[in-house]
Amino acid sequence: MSLRNWISGRVFKFVHGNNLVYNTCWEDPRLDREALQLTSEDRVLVITSAGCNALDYALTGPAHVYAVDMNPRQNALLELKMAGIRKLDYEDFFGLFGNGHHSRANSIYQSILRGELSSWAQTYWDRWIKFFDSPKRTFYYRGTSGAFARMIRYYIDRVAKIRPEINEIMACENVEQQRAVYDRIRERFWSRTMRFALNRDTTLSMLGVPKAQRQQIEKQYPGGILCFIQDSMEAVFAKLPIQDNYFWRVYVTGSYTTQCCPEYLKPDNFAQLKANNVSNVSVHTDSVQGFLEKGDTPISRFILLDHMDWLSDHFFPLLESEWQAILSRAAPSTRILWRSGGLRTDFIDRVQVMHDGKPTMLPELLKYHQEQAAQLHELDRVHTYGSFYIADLAA
Repeated sequence: MSLRNWISGRVFKFVHGNNLVYNTCWEDPRLDREALQLTSEDRVLVITSAGCNALDYALTGPAHVYAVDMNPRQNALLELKMAGIRKLDYEDFFGLFGNGHHSRANSIYQSILRGELSSWAQTYWDRWIKFFDSPKRTFYYRGTSGAFARMIRYYIDRVAKIRPEINEIMACENVEQQRAVYDRIRERFWSRTMRFALNRDTTLSMLGVPKAQRQQIEKQYPGGILCFIQDSMEAVFAKLPIQDNYFWRVYVTGSYTTQCCPEYLKPDNFAQLKANNVSNVSVHTDSVQGFLEKGDTPISRFILLDHMDWLSDHFFPLLESEWQAILSRAAPSTRILWRSGGLRTDFIDRVQVMHDGKPTMLPELLKYHQEQAAQLHELDRVHTYGSFYIADLAA
């Protein structure tokens, strides 16, 4: 390993091992719902991230949603959301997680929410409930991805000075209007300073992009990582409707609106989760493999996000062990979703598992739905992944 790659890996490990990284999920659950076709019989495993999507899946009424994450801070965030759903009225809940701040955040936490949390989550929020204190620096400008969003806000307001145009884009009624505004600010936004920052491993680590993922994009995408980011931003702001793109709204404004927010923050869905669905969600601090090996209840839906990119470089044996654990817990008619920063997950082709008592290459056990995945990927409101996969396990 080169010195540069070693330093990059250490920075990424420090960021992810010591911080809340994701304050909102960065995967579009609207695509996942279409791909998963969840029923009341399904048991779902999803990597927790910020917990938004675990709650989104719960709204469809599956038998259970297991939210699993190695970072206990991410699970502490989902625990806080679930406690809020159980104990708060809609106005206070939206204040915390919609506006990202509440004037009584600490008192609400101490008197209502704290007792609903695990001991680890209590310890964490005892210190960090102040994340919700400030209307100027909301919760969505906290954590490492939030710190990056805050820097982007500063750049928009103080350096490029394009806040009026950004607000104009967010208010556009159609893509044609968005394109016209974006074309006016393109050169000012993509300054030499911005291009330099987005080409740094340290910056990408704040967004949860490991070195292995960057290398995939550099090899596979014409123009490399910087061109990929520029093309992704153009798709978001000039090619796809922005009206319901809550992913980017929250980072450029610091808050959601009741019309543009994750499903769990909408009044009717909040009431539905409070009435029953949130009881079908459980939170587990563990690796995917570790969680799967600790139980035997069959799971029929797996949402693996992009974490296989992380394992594919220096931790390939762990990737194979994880797939072995997936096979061991998979129910009949299991479907698996994953994303990648790269245009292809060629590393999947090298995964070997034991199946029916003999070594088997994983692709022999997967039936891909390539056309559906490609169609859905084009509609992705986040648009920061290079590829999206839907695969069924062979019976």
